[in-house]
Amino acid sequence: MPTVIVDGREIEIGTDERLNCIEAARRAGAEIPHYCWHPGLSVVASCRMCLIEVGSRDAETGKTSMVPKLVPACQTPAKDGTVIVTESSKVKESRARVEEALLIDHPVDCPICDKAGECRLQDYHFEHGQAQRRADIHPFTSRKRDVGPTVSLFVDRCIMCTRCVRFTREVAGTGELMVSSRGSKEEIDIFPGYPLDNKLSGNVVDLCPVGALGDKDFLYQQRVWFLKREDGVCGGCSAGCSIHTEHNQDTIYRLKPRENQHVNKWWICDEGRYGWHHLHDPSRLVEPKRQRDGKGNAAAEPVEWADIIGLLRSDLAAATANGGRLAVAVSPMLTVEEAWMLCSVARSIDPQAMLAVGFVPTSGEDESFPGGFTIRSEKCPNRVGVEHVIAGFDPTVPRWETLLDAVESGSCTAAWISAAYPPAGNRPPSEAASWIDEATAARFEKLRCLIVQDLFTSPLADRADWLLPAAGFAERSGTWVNHAQWAQSFERAIRAPSGVWPEGRLLWNMLGRHRLYDPAVIRREAAATSSALAALAEDLPPIGIDLRLQQLATS
Repeated sequence: MPTVIVDGREIEIGTDERLNCIEAARRAGAEIPHYCWHPGLSVVASCRMCLIEVGSRDAETGKTSMVPKLVPACQTPAKDGTVIVTESSKVKESRARVEEALLIDHPVDCPICDKAGECRLQDYHFEHGQAQRRADIHPFTSRKRDVGPTVSLFVDRCIMCTRCVRFTREVAGTGELMVSSRGSKEEIDIFPGYPLDNKLSGNVVDLCPVGALGDKDFLYQQRVWFLKREDGVCGGCSAGCSIHTEHNQDTIYRLKPRENQHVNKWWICDEGRYGWHHLHDPSRLVEPKRQRDGKGNAAAEPVEWADIIGLLRSDLAAATANGGRLAVAVSPMLTVEEAWMLCSVARSIDPQAMLAVGFVPTSGEDESFPGGFTIRSEKCPNRVGVEHVIAGFDPTVPRWETLLDAVESGSCTAAWISAAYPPAGNRPPSEAASWIDEATAARFEKLRCLIVQDLFTSPLADRADWLLPAAGFAERSGTWVNHAQWAQSFERAIRAPSGVWPEGRLLWNMLGRHRLYDPAVIRREAAATSSALAALAEDLPPIGIDLRLQQLATS
């Protein structure tokens, strides 16, 4: 195996791996500071922060010869026999000088900068900078200008790493950003008449190592050291991007991408990034209501959750008595665990209950970008997982349209419609009911009992005998399976609003389970009933697993 020596420590690398010295040093536990390099972008070696000493060791004699000058680690490949020195006095002096040069003209406005607390310029100064400032402190300006609908540019904070420029050209493929002027006057800017307005534009804020690019949605909202971070999965489409949900006191402030080379690499789209505001909208359903008393009489009264567990069963049992049948729409917004419990509850009430995949929202066509990222047209995170769950109960896996026909024809006399659909395309919550219209809702008129579980009111919710509030994507725990059969488990980031029982908690109690809802227990039970989900019997790694590979391994 090829061997690389990092600060005297030997590490092995794969024969087919193409690593630079930054990546090789990480294998040995040494972090080489850098600004301009990013693994998802081309290499320009412009910041010079990653300069190191490099040499090679002769395999036969064991003699080491060093390159006389420092070289950029980002641009230097690590191969068999490469010797890397990251902490010599020569390297440390170089880093201190680079930091000093960057800070000479940098506005030291950390108290008002959104990047404070996660700024590489701050961190590297304390770790690698000079002990004292040698240049005179002079007044500074903080020029700010909009470069797009979601991003502001603080011109004087920029250190010209050009990460943002390369992203728009190489990943988004739109190329709105450029470097204007030359020398000490060069600046990041947009091409005249072409604002930064692509569907991936928010990623440039994540890429910026300092406070030059600010997210308008997050600007001045919260100090980053107050935020708590949870690993999660985006619920905006069937791509299932890995994300960090950053929140404080049960309020989300921003979503950021979490690296997952199997799903989204380092990026997320703006629709997913800003697709959380509906969770805190005051028009959300937050109180369970029994809108009719089971005999068709209007009630519209709130009911305690503890009472609902028994009342739902009794109402559904009465509605399916004497040859009636229960139809259940299992929403693709539910987790695998919640879907399995909903199907189990339904079959415990009516052994012949129709279990159908709920409405699958779509918008346009899949949209791919030059960097390999794709925004999926299917706007739900777990359609594949729900299909696998239902297949364990009914191999025919009925669809939403089949359920509609059965309800309208009268062959089903009761229905439980789980929804939890967010507003389409980040539109106002008043448009959340776009998943169902009046004409479709009217097809449920013949039912003896209708349960609707959703985030917002809708034409179908107005007809419901039972109207139950649902949990949002960041308020539930469980597993989602994306379009490519990649399964990821996650924990809730925030609690649901007061008065809301997440679907998992309600269904857990309806199954007569004791103690608190535990998704891991249900996940293992679901895995035992479906060969497609068998891999879920074990705990999943943070990046998830490919169910297809697991199926091939067991077949």
